[in-house]
Amino acid sequence: MAILMALAALAACQAGAADVVPVPGEAKNLNDTPACRSEERAWRRAATAADRERLRNWRVSWLAALDKARAGGGASEIAADADLFDPDRALDNPLPPTGAYRCRIIKLGAAHQVNRDFVELPPAQCTVGQGSGETWFAIEDGVQRPMGRLFPGPPGRGVFLGTLQLGDEQLPLAYGVDDQRNMIAYVDRIGEKRWRLLIPTPLFDAKAELIEITPAN
Repeated sequence: MAILMALAALAACQAGAADVVPVPGEAKNLNDTPACRSEERAWRRAATAADRERLRNWRVSWLAALDKARAGGGASEIAADADLFDPDRALDNPLPPTGAYRCRIIKLGAAHQVNRDFVELPPAQCTVGQGSGETWFAIEDGVQRPMGRLFPGPPGRGVFLGTLQLGDEQLPLAYGVDDQRNMIAYVDRIGEKRWRLLIPTPLFDAKAELIEITPAN
């Protein structure tokens, strides 16, 4: 019974609440329980030193990429969706509950001359699921498919730790096998039933990326 109660508490701190209406003001930390604090430490133990460094410096890289995207053709799109692109937008219950979602990847700031400074990929199907006390996230179609685990993070935020699956690959690499495929991101709730992954300094074609997550229906 104690094990079942512990798993239930862990699932609750990971999943958050699906029907909470956004509130103004500073985000509340509803993950502040012993189980959630233990799980928050878990991602730090699992993450590589390079990924911890990327997340530590997320704000500098995010703002630089956003400036480059505005100057490179994305100014109107960024201005039209302030909640999505606001780095400080982080409401309570940051992790999406299990279910089917629609995901939209947006790339900010070209990493190389052949890339563009603002790129929006076609929407894709994605899923949040749970099993064995873990919460996972996966994009299921498209040429770039992040997938991995969701963890409670620092106050008011979650953390995504995973890898990038490409092209016609059938199985993702395990996290830590290939530094070029490793991914780390903050997870924020930015509206009612609307979340994002904020990915600092990805290792492919952009200076920063975000993934908008909304219910499939």
